[in-house]
Amino acid sequence: MPAVVIANTGDVPEFEGRITFNVIVCVVIAACGGLMFGYDIGVSGGVTAMDDFLKKFFYEVWERKQLAHENNYCKYDNQKLQLFTSSLYVAALIASFIASRTCSKYGRKPTMQLASIFFIIGVALTTFAVNIEMLIFGRLHLGLGVGFANQAVPLFLSELAPAKIRGALNISFQLFITIGILIANVVNYAVGKIHPYGFRISLGIAGVPALMLCLGSLAIHETPTSLIERKKVEEGRAVLKKIRGVDNVDREYDSIVHACEVASQITQPYHKLMKRESRPPLVIAIVMQVFQQFTGINAIMFYAPVLFQTVGFGSDAALLSSVITGLVNVLSTFVSVVLVDRVGRRALLLEACVQMFITQCIIGGILMKDLKITGNLPSGDALVVVIMVCVFVAGFAWSWGPLGWLIPSETFPLETRTAGFSFAVSSNMLCTFVIAQAFLSMLCHLRSGIFFFFAAWIVVMGLFALFLLPETKGVPVDEMVDRVWKQHWFWKRFFNDEQAVEKRETEMIRPHLI
Repeated sequence: MPAVVIANTGDVPEFEGRITFNVIVCVVIAACGGLMFGYDIGVSGGVTAMDDFLKKFFYEVWERKQLAHENNYCKYDNQKLQLFTSSLYVAALIASFIASRTCSKYGRKPTMQLASIFFIIGVALTTFAVNIEMLIFGRLHLGLGVGFANQAVPLFLSELAPAKIRGALNISFQLFITIGILIANVVNYAVGKIHPYGFRISLGIAGVPALMLCLGSLAIHETPTSLIERKKVEEGRAVLKKIRGVDNVDREYDSIVHACEVASQITQPYHKLMKRESRPPLVIAIVMQVFQQFTGINAIMFYAPVLFQTVGFGSDAALLSSVITGLVNVLSTFVSVVLVDRVGRRALLLEACVQMFITQCIIGGILMKDLKITGNLPSGDALVVVIMVCVFVAGFAWSWGPLGWLIPSETFPLETRTAGFSFAVSSNMLCTFVIAQAFLSMLCHLRSGIFFFFAAWIVVMGLFALFLLPETKGVPVDEMVDRVWKQHWFWKRFFNDEQAVEKRETEMIRPHLI
């Protein structure tokens, strides 16, 4: 029963290899896709708090904002303003399915290059937008870039990384997302007083990480798995030797070849994905994305300046508070990088659920007690809200943020990997769209109750992680089925051996034949 021991302890026989400079360069360049995504998350919330941006594209919101006694919870409630943020995620949702085919047919690297090109076009359109239609059209192009990048980058990182540090290297994607958010918050704060075109500077700088990914991707390797999958066998072996830094890569190479042979027999991966044995990783992938968004993190990161203005901070103070939360986000992600391959995925997720639940309840309680329809919070309460937001962001940043991308990228077998991960990406984009489009309206109608709404979701996701999420620490990507899913107390029921079933049926029929 060695498989049981391996699955439970994570003590997996390691393939030969070391952490090479080549791998580090590939990881950093690929993770620029996260920088691109993160900057956009941060910049969209920042510019919506700038008066010049609102006067240009959302005059009604700006006019309502100037009223001295406007409802604190409803001053930003505008469907077009929410569409500015959320439209990106509709395009990303659709793009993720197209990107799945691109990843399989052409490779992870070309998919990342396409992502950067779409993003650069979107940046140009939004930066020089003269009306709301041009602005939204640009956001849709940004969404195509995000959809392609979020499909390709986590797969690229999981397939490139050695199993023993796969978690840490894959989390570089989330780390770069947090760095992108922080940079966007700093830029928003710096250009907030540059009138009347400061918001255009914020939007335009989004092209920098896209250009870094576009040019940098010319210098990186395709993953050995993708090369072998597309029949470039010798090139795949050569790249594997280069990224592992050793000549003896036979065991890992044979494992990849075997996985590719199995995958090549599947001509319709989406059909295969609907079969019973594919259900465990598919359910986990989708549920992880739903839970990641229903922590409430994107509501906070998208609209942090708006949120802080709602509780009584001025425009400058709100943008500065966003910088602080962005810094906490980056630093806390390093905690995940250090711990994910040591303590495992589940421990980080469960601890964070407790932390995020408490902070959401405290924030909701303070706003319910002291933030009326008009007026501001007392300064002491406003400071506590900022601190609690930072504690909440910290918990998310070392758990559901990075692991929401890591776990789906490492749990699918090769034959359904790109198709399955496209469901993860599209689920993330769908939920992100729902939150982005609905948050300001929910804030208007639920008021402080919105924080209790997210707290309830955190309870559900904590129970899911406790009972239904397997530990994948240290298990090679192409051995997940045997070492994880077939050993889990619940999910193993989806992997009935067909021969065993046929044998049992034969034994049942035989007495009647006699």
